[in-house]
Amino acid sequence: MARFRTWVSVAVAAALGLSLAGCSSTGGKRAEDARKAAAAGGKAAVNTPRWTVAMITHSGDGDSFWDIVQNGAKQAAVKDNIKFLYSHSDQGQVQAQYVDAAIDKKVDGIVVTLAKPGAMKSALARARKAGIPVVTVNSGADDSKKFGALAHIGQDESVAGEAVGDELNKRGKKKALCVLHEQGNVGHEDRCAGAKKTFEGTMENIYVTGTNMPDVQSALQAKLQTDKKIDTVVTLGAPFADAAVKAKDEAGSKAEVDTFDLNSEVVDGLKAKTLGFAVDQQPYLQGYEAVDLLWLYRYNADMLGGGQPVLTGPQIVTRDDADALAEYTKRETR
Repeated sequence: MARFRTWVSVAVAAALGLSLAGCSSTGGKRAEDARKAAAAGGKAAVNTPRWTVAMITHSGDGDSFWDIVQNGAKQAAVKDNIKFLYSHSDQGQVQAQYVDAAIDKKVDGIVVTLAKPGAMKSALARARKAGIPVVTVNSGADDSKKFGALAHIGQDESVAGEAVGDELNKRGKKKALCVLHEQGNVGHEDRCAGAKKTFEGTMENIYVTGTNMPDVQSALQAKLQTDKKIDTVVTLGAPFADAAVKAKDEAGSKAEVDTFDLNSEVVDGLKAKTLGFAVDQQPYLQGYEAVDLLWLYRYNADMLGGGQPVLTGPQIVTRDDADALAEYTKRETR
């Protein structure tokens, strides 16, 4: 397997119950067969009570990244005899209302994202008052502990951005465009700011409406047609990489397209050299560990991280790594 160039040490749980790759082809097949059998049969690996965990994220409709997060969460829920509930909204106030609804249902644990922390602070205070343990994932590392969460699982978005800036320097890039597809998402702002901090060239932000992909493509195409000096486009989510590639081709630009996050289409793009690199934060791991951590906390008062975020990335993934990851992205666990 090609060696991943890991920019920071990735902290993961030692007790991870599901390995994404075995030590041999035979071991890997056994693990995958066991995973499929457990998911199909819905058989728990524990005899603890049937607890309920609700996950509420800031995802908009149709965002495939969150399908991967859910896949991890659902697998952990099967193993841990947990009833898993999922809801989402890219509107902070609606997301907070979903948290309130979970509190009213007296769930046993809540997993939540803090992309728009101001809208979520009061809801998490109510969860804390109700005695419901909360784990934050993906976004909100800076506010997680302040808001009373047990732990945060995800990548440090500023650090991930800095990794991108360093990678662009290695590639000799001079002018980059950072594409923000969700207004008000603090994690997205941190990514672009981190990249700008370490990038030795010029980086400009462009805001697009992520819920309208044709508009994303047309906005990028117009920008690339106007400014021929742009040699790199950095998208902040895997679904937007393809739109950026199409915009580049239509504009007659030679800019390299790079992206945050990974899916099967991104892996195909890396193999075809239509994409330069991707930043993987392992969303499956975020969902899996969040649910599993809440089970561990209720069962054994266990806690990861010692109050510090549990990092799942970033990893810079290139064409050299694509073949090794292809089978995992196709089954939507990477």
